[in-house]
Amino acid sequence: MFEKIPAWAKVSIRYGLIGSAIGSLLIIILYSIGRHPFLIPVMFDFRIILFSILLFFSLREFREYYQQGILYFWQGIMMCIIFTLVFAVMTSLCIWLFATWQPEFVAEFVKLFQEGSRAFPPQQIIEQIGKDEFEQTLQALSATKPIDMAKQFFWQCLMISLFLSVIISVILRRQPKA
Repeated sequence: MFEKIPAWAKVSIRYGLIGSAIGSLLIIILYSIGRHPFLIPVMFDFRIILFSILLFFSLREFREYYQQGILYFWQGIMMCIIFTLVFAVMTSLCIWLFATWQPEFVAEFVKLFQEGSRAFPPQQIIEQIGKDEFEQTLQALSATKPIDMAKQFFWQCLMISLFLSVIISVILRRQPKA
């Protein structure tokens, strides 16, 4: 059954599952040590480093062990997409399960986000959307559910990976010499 799956898909799925296990573990560890993973700015997110490393090694493994040193750009992009989807779906599922099992995960996020937003609301944002809208948004935040956090994580994974996929695929591509 699995023999029909192309090597580039198998490698991507394997690395996506490995990344998902590492990512899920890191989220639980960060939460356990008092750093809520959803309050870390995206530019300092662990996924940037994790994606970079795992995408690099998965593309390199495919290129060197299955393609005799050849990697086309389309193969790199397809592998990155599959990796990202596997990682995002599995880790989002773990977040949803963890947040359902540990309701404090969502409650603490809402509390800390509201406190942070009220303590340091950027004046420019308040002027653009209005004070009433800003307050309504903060109030609506209290209705956040575990599935909302999982969806947010999923979309963030796609955005982070989109940027990294192109760069890593371009760096590692090698075409046959004519």
